Amino acid sequence: MEPKNRVRLGRVAEQAAARHLEARGYQILARNVRALRGEIDLVARDGATIVFVEVKARRAGVAPSLEAVDFRKRRRLVRTALEYMAARRLVGVATRFDVAAVTLDARGAPVAVHVVKDAFSAGE
Repeated sequence: MEPKNRVRLGRVAEQAAARHLEARGYQILARNVRALRGEIDLVARDGATIVFVEVKARRAGVAPSLEAVDFRKRRRLVRTALEYMAARRLVGVATRFDVAAVTLDARGAPVAVHVVKDAFSAGE
């Protein structure tokens, strides 16, 4: 897949995930948060909890996208989340890491979004 196409599909998947989360009561606080240690696709609030959401997109029929969040990726997400929290002085605020798996059809349109709440912890 060409890089331009991958970026476009990533944006489509992030938009679908954000809509899905908002429909379930999350408030989207930020998108594509960049820090020294990496990037977080979505930062949201679910009640009193700050949620860091990794969005993974795959075409239908391809291996599940949740498998793409390996140990190295989780560690990078945790470090970036810690930077985000420190920069905003959010000490003591409850946090969670969710993964949103977006399934795309052959044209690249989202057909399903599956969110795994508390997919991993900062201690992993």
